[in-house]
Amino acid sequence: LQRQEARSSALDEQLKDYIAEWRSQRVKEEEELKLMKEKQANRKVLRAEEEKKMAERKKAEEERKQREAEEKKQKELEEKRKRLEEAEKKRQAMMAALKEQTKSKGPNFTIAKKEPLNENTAQLERSKTKEQLEEEKKISLSIRVPPLQIDNLNLDRLRMRAMEMWDTIVKLETEKYDLEERLKRQEYDLKELKERQKQQLRHKALKRGLDPEALTGRYPPKIQVASKYERRVDIRSYDDKKKLFEGGLEAQNKEVIEQLWNERSNKFGKRAQMKLPKWFGERPGKKKDAPESPEGEEVVVEEEVDHLADLSLSLSDESEKEEEEEEDEEEEEEEEEEEEEDEEEEEEEEEEE
Repeated sequence: LQRQEARSSALDEQLKDYIAEWRSQRVKEEEELKLMKEKQANRKVLRAEEEKKMAERKKAEEERKQREAEEKKQKELEEKRKRLEEAEKKRQAMMAALKEQTKSKGPNFTIAKKEPLNENTAQLERSKTKEQLEEEKKISLSIRVPPLQIDNLNLDRLRMRAMEMWDTIVKLETEKYDLEERLKRQEYDLKELKERQKQQLRHKALKRGLDPEALTGRYPPKIQVASKYERRVDIRSYDDKKKLFEGGLEAQNKEVIEQLWNERSNKFGKRAQMKLPKWFGERPGKKKDAPESPEGEEVVVEEEVDHLADLSLSLSDESEKEEEEEEDEEEEEEEEEEEEEDEEEEEEEEEEE
């Protein structure tokens, strides 16, 4: 019992020590957790302040950019207004000069050259949006159509302003009519100039020996680097090309020989046949087991053999004569072609001169 009590007392002391350590550890952990929460709260406050400052800076930057964009836009509008005002002044001066020119009637073939635009300006003119075009239209209308300013005007002033507006309307209508008439006259003059140019180009082409419409097209005519008799397109069919080298002297000789052969064979078949006389006894030159000679065997006549030899000689002479005649004809054709080529070269030299 004493031992058990001693053991239980030792265990109680150990438990007390463990509990004390656990409590001290827990207090430390709670303190650390509290510190961490305080740090987190401080960080949140700092982050909120930083975000607020960033938002303010961003807002100020956006306001500055917007202000700069508006200022830039205002500057561009002012520049456009100035340019349009200058263009309007030039237009009015041009209209005044045109009125003076219209007094002297007659065709005007002088075409005023436009000032060459830079690539950047031309590209900017093409890449304008509808909004930019509308703004330019408004600016030009504000320049061309001044404000009425009829506030605080009496009846006489209003009548005077109405008369001024009527005069401006009449002036604009007369300018419009003058411009339409000038456009018609210029179109007629351009057509006349084009027709004159076509006539000149036709005469020039005929002088060079070309087609009359050769120089009136959009592109210049092709340079002739070879004669018109060379590099011609072959219009023959396949059958004609295939039979081009068929026939000739050999075929003619063959046909003549076959014809003569048929004639002679028919003549030979219609000759008077003679039978050999019957042998009395054994045929001379007969071998031991050779068959007997037939009764209807034809007699070989020496005259007919000589006649066939004469025919073959006459055929060979005729073929030689025909070959000589064909060679003479080919030489004559070559001479004629050379004469034609010389004549064509002389004609081309005369045309060039």
